[in-house]
Amino acid sequence: MDYSQILIKPLVSEKSTFLRDGSGQVAFYVSPRANKIEIGRAVEEAFKVKVTQVRVVSHKPLARVRQGRVVGTVAGYKKAYVTLAPGDKIEFFEGV
Repeated sequence: MDYSQILIKPLVSEKSTFLRDGSGQVAFYVSPRANKIEIGRAVEEAFKVKVTQVRVVSHKPLARVRQGRVVGTVAGYKKAYVTLAPGDKIEFFEGV
């Protein structure tokens, strides 16, 4: 797969901002079919950085229940926390 099919979008939240500033980790929403090796290569290719570690978290779809009835579902997703080599950085909002 191409890196544009693996990396869906960066995860920008309070937790991911603290991780990026403190320990050099960056979080992404990734394709549910991608594995750790593919995710690491995609980040290295897309941002020209060195990846040292990849951790993956999968969330399963959930049923939405209202008054005892299932009225829909919340889609599942997969997140990846990528640790970069010391000295490497990815800036998502440069010049904002």
